[in-house]
Amino acid sequence: MEFAYHRLARSAPGYRWWKPLVTGLIALGIFVVFTIVLVVLLLASTLVFPEVRPVITKLITTGQIDNSLPVVLGFSLSSIAVILPSIWLARLIMGPRPVGLLSSIAGRLRWRWMLRLIFPVVIAYGASTLFSVLLLPLLTGESLPVASVTASTWPVVLVAVLLVPLQATAEEFFFRGYLAQTIGGWLKHPLFAILLPVPLFTIGHQYDVWGLIDVSVFAVVAGWLVFKTGGLEASIVAHVVNNTVIFVIGAFGLVDVNSKTGSGLEVAISAVTLALYAWLVTRAAKRFGLERVRVLTLPAPPDPATIVHSESGTEGTVTARG
Repeated sequence: MEFAYHRLARSAPGYRWWKPLVTGLIALGIFVVFTIVLVVLLLASTLVFPEVRPVITKLITTGQIDNSLPVVLGFSLSSIAVILPSIWLARLIMGPRPVGLLSSIAGRLRWRWMLRLIFPVVIAYGASTLFSVLLLPLLTGESLPVASVTASTWPVVLVAVLLVPLQATAEEFFFRGYLAQTIGGWLKHPLFAILLPVPLFTIGHQYDVWGLIDVSVFAVVAGWLVFKTGGLEASIVAHVVNNTVIFVIGAFGLVDVNSKTGSGLEVAISAVTLALYAWLVTRAAKRFGLERVRVLTLPAPPDPATIVHSESGTEGTVTARG
């Protein structure tokens, strides 16, 4: 039998419709524990580094996240990154096994395939970044942004490079992985697994209407790529690169990392970027010979020649001996 990525939960012999729900509850409990630990560590950091106390006090009292500050960015990214071990441990407890089926139809992240994604992501997101930062201001008559280096620039770059891959991967494993496979276990058509998690992913971002549309476009394309490639690799790479670039160039003052507003033009640029990336990924997948489905061989039925009748009239099997 063949199982597409969103149907992988059903490839397990012990699959039951309610198991993904229990998995989610277990993951939520583990996530709460991790979050409490992070908060305790955040508060303890004020004892070791008194200079960060005003920043953390403002974060706790107002709830405002200033991602231009390395301590706040680190906490913000870590609080999302802990979703990854939470859902992983929950799947270890509830199944299905191997847990790596969350990664791809191969039961693991396909690292050779991920290396092939370097070219598509560099072309698509490199062109998008150059256009947005350099060419767009020239076309709109605005002045070019000037890079600046402050005391927090390099700490923010370090935090982004270290933690964004974990944060972005965690979101992909949850939204395009766990949720997609949960829905795919109930509803066969892939559109359900692609589209139904989108609203949950979108409302987790505190943007204006244009920003939410932008996030939704990414979620749809990422979900489609997961289905087309049989794994999370392409969506992880795009998510990691997109977020890392934003925080790194934001550390140099080239973009506002705390902006909650967007525009129709920004949505159009994102859509074109994602379309180019998706096109390059699908072409690379064909050249790579990437497998999209998990193939399981069912046990062969017993040979009728080996079935004999006992004296009581019941059937049994015998094994031929040389």
